[in-house]
Amino acid sequence: MEDRAELDSILPHLPLGVGSSRRLLWPSKVVEALEAMSKGPDHSRVNCGEVLSIAISDIRASLSLADPLAPSAPQGYALFFDELMSRADSTNWFAQDVPKLANLLLRLPFLIDVHYQNAQTYGYGLRILGQQESGVVLLSQELIGALLACSLFCLFPTCNRGLRHLPTINFDQLFASLYDSYSENQENKLRCIVHYFRRICLQMPTGSVSFERKLLSLGHHPLQSCVSYPDARFWTESTIPLCPFQVHSSGLIEDHAIGTLEVDFANKYLGGGALNRGCVQEEIRFMINPELIAGMLFLPSMADNESIEIIGAERFSDYTGYASSFRFAGDYVDKRSVDFLGRRNTRIVAIDALCSPRMKQYKLKYLLRETNKAFCGFLDQSKYSQYMRLFKIMNTVQLNETSSLLVETHDEGSRTEELGKSDEKCGQLKDPENYIGIATGNWGCGAFGGDPELKTIIQWLAASQALRPFISYYTFGLEALQSLDQVSQWIISQKWNVAAPRHGGRLEAGGGDETSTRPMVGVAGWGECEKERGENWGFDLGDSGGSDLGG
Repeated sequence: MEDRAELDSILPHLPLGVGSSRRLLWPSKVVEALEAMSKGPDHSRVNCGEVLSIAISDIRASLSLADPLAPSAPQGYALFFDELMSRADSTNWFAQDVPKLANLLLRLPFLIDVHYQNAQTYGYGLRILGQQESGVVLLSQELIGALLACSLFCLFPTCNRGLRHLPTINFDQLFASLYDSYSENQENKLRCIVHYFRRICLQMPTGSVSFERKLLSLGHHPLQSCVSYPDARFWTESTIPLCPFQVHSSGLIEDHAIGTLEVDFANKYLGGGALNRGCVQEEIRFMINPELIAGMLFLPSMADNESIEIIGAERFSDYTGYASSFRFAGDYVDKRSVDFLGRRNTRIVAIDALCSPRMKQYKLKYLLRETNKAFCGFLDQSKYSQYMRLFKIMNTVQLNETSSLLVETHDEGSRTEELGKSDEKCGQLKDPENYIGIATGNWGCGAFGGDPELKTIIQWLAASQALRPFISYYTFGLEALQSLDQVSQWIISQKWNVAAPRHGGRLEAGGGDETSTRPMVGVAGWGECEKERGENWGFDLGDSGGSDLGG
């Protein structure tokens, strides 16, 4: 292992030691325990949840892990594997799957060594990707499986994770909460996790998953390679046209056809309550795509100018319901194609909204925070040079239009045409491989308490400014957004841009005999958005009642 900088950053958070040859290894007592477990229950006596929890405690003692597990974790393991799981499934789990997981754990030092050897080619080695540190970590699915087996056996040291603002990573709270306050959705979360392990024990996947911390630079440096954190003027002067807007009153983001960046309604700590009692949009996604959990090992909490994008996480489980009604619904075979790195064409971006924002969400400071958060997630920073070139072109178009307003030399579609011409030069959207839209929904509107009408606008502006070719919005039947399709199509017909409408257009919204007419304003109206429910945005999409699937 020639370059140890990356390893040194993650090593305090791994359960492995370093030998005299500078290679990673398990302590000898851990090797003995795992080898015994790998030979099956007749040799190890690990044949039930109760004995498994004892074996886990013994291995943790051999690792000198001082931080205690959740008090009820042993009872949780016993409850799930000995009572909730059928006798046949439990027998197969301990006879077939646990031995294979023990073997996988024994291979962990080797897998990490191979990982760093391969990472020298791409520079995507496993490390702590701290706040304000953009970068990518690329992990094989086999290495992810081994890391998640460490989580299942609660082998990660956790005493220093809080200091680094790292999320929970061991599964003890997941099992403990099942025992402390049983619920069917918690049981079914565990069924998804166990199903994942059974699948990889049956056939180990051979692809890879990338985890990227994205940021909008807080400074302005001549040689910087990422877009800076925009101020309000940036948004009020943008001439980028609004992108096409597709409304889906039913369906799920994760079931959208490929070709989209799928939004994770995230907690600032990646995964949120996935490894505890949480069971809303983000947590469910982490259960059906468990490889996402691996990012919780090395990705600290997100700052306001950051997002996390994950490409390649395979889906293993089907499900029904949401929150308390969530249920594991069997196996799911992910048929999405893979790229040259072996990543499935599933792109997920985690962006965290303001929590319980109440009236402050209509103030300029927080409107800017939310719009920039979405923009950070939606922007493809790898195309920074093309983006900046196009943005300069659009500024030129704006100046030219301003100078020609009196003679009306530009027709209504000129701005969009200029965008198309400049875009062809940049190769941004015409390449099918780059035709990646946004699939989202009621971000920050459910448990986080945001205004769904406002969040809809914010995401549309951000997606358009990020040059995404379209946004597919899943309303989940939310009553407050029942007129969203009508409103969005009217706006599209007016050819508005991000900053403001082309002309002082008006939209009649409402239903029945009660019709209200309001001036429609874009981001240029931010300074006036401190009134009740942000009425100056002018979007009358219905009352804000009903249930939703926002996060």
